[in-house]
Amino acid sequence: HWTGAQRSTGIMRGLLLGKKGFYSANDDVVELNPSNFNREVLQSDSLWIIEFYAPWCGHCQSLTADWKKTATALKGIVKVGAVDADQHKSLGGQYGVRGFPSIKIFGANKSKPDDYQGGRSSQAIVDAALNTLRTLVKDRMSGRSGGSDYSRQSVSGTKKNVVELTDDNFDRLVLDSGEVWLVEFFAPWCGHCKSLEPEWAAAASAVKEQTKDKVHLGAVDATVHQGLASRYGVRGFPTIKIFKKGEEPEDYQGGRTRGDIIARALDLFSDNAAPPELLEILNADVLKKTCDDYQLCVIAVLPHILDTGAAGRNSYLEVMMKMAEKYKKKMWGWLWTEAGAQMELEASLGIGGFGYPAMTAINARKMKFALLKGSFSETGIHEFLRDLSVGRGSTATVGGGALPKINSVDAWDGKDGELPVEDDYDLSDVDLDDDIGKEEL
Repeated sequence: HWTGAQRSTGIMRGLLLGKKGFYSANDDVVELNPSNFNREVLQSDSLWIIEFYAPWCGHCQSLTADWKKTATALKGIVKVGAVDADQHKSLGGQYGVRGFPSIKIFGANKSKPDDYQGGRSSQAIVDAALNTLRTLVKDRMSGRSGGSDYSRQSVSGTKKNVVELTDDNFDRLVLDSGEVWLVEFFAPWCGHCKSLEPEWAAAASAVKEQTKDKVHLGAVDATVHQGLASRYGVRGFPTIKIFKKGEEPEDYQGGRTRGDIIARALDLFSDNAAPPELLEILNADVLKKTCDDYQLCVIAVLPHILDTGAAGRNSYLEVMMKMAEKYKKKMWGWLWTEAGAQMELEASLGIGGFGYPAMTAINARKMKFALLKGSFSETGIHEFLRDLSVGRGSTATVGGGALPKINSVDAWDGKDGELPVEDDYDLSDVDLDDDIGKEEL
């Protein structure tokens, strides 16, 4: 899954730094970015198949060789491109990229690419590209679409996802909804408003789909609904305002392209999204999946339940959940285990020397980890994770260079621990004095 980490501002360095740029000028794969995407792809008559990737993503690294092979096989027939969507987040956001790698096919209607859902071998990708090309040619032969000019592509039909807001429905739909709204106040005679209209409509459709209808785009004709315009101090057109539950509206200050609007809406969505799940390490699958799926695994080793009781353990878990909430825009997984339950994991991370609770952060692709040296508190953990985010802090290689063997354990039942019950022995029939003195030294 995708949290807002994909859209976070700084680029991780140090522990989190991955290999940047999978493709070079020597490859047949065209590296795409916001500067050349419109010219190369959107204004092109060619069929494009494009991989959106992140340098730290293990599945993306595995795909690289097949992607190069695909590009060479299709050279001169179908264009094969790649976008570093970790670096160019707005471009990924514009096309609804929420996980890596995402492969999209840009055919006749470049504004609505198709998701590629097939196999990841070069043969499967080439077959899909040629099938799409065959369909495109048939459509052109029959006189159907095939025009390439992006500016000519109609956005009719997408305007239905822009909610028309009025004096009568505004409070009910926007203020009482508890959801995020971007609202454009416009005037029909305003030239800038007319220029914004297709961008606003296209963004509304993309945002509706990508946020599962949790972020909405609306529009108010301020010449008709003057009460609303007056209430929110609208002086010029278009004016865009952001409405969030329980907060005063704020002015939208971003760009006016669909990509800019979508990126801001997705940021707002991640700000208001649920934090990632905090999972107990119950078996090897939990650890492997979390560390494979996320850029970083944050793991806590908590004291034995007999040492803390349920209340103590819950206080530690609450601190972790607060940190997961704070850092939810990052591509991080959150795990915990009980001291002694996963001894090989502890040994591979050198945890025992610092006592419990302990915390580590693992980059499973590089098999590097860092240990929390400060306090297991909101302040201590925040300083630890903040330093990792900017490339500070010392790291080490995971013992053995691979994730260790993980034991399968039962989930914590949420209760206090109980001491093991010893068998009772009746000593009343044992005459201890009989044996004394019988053994000569």
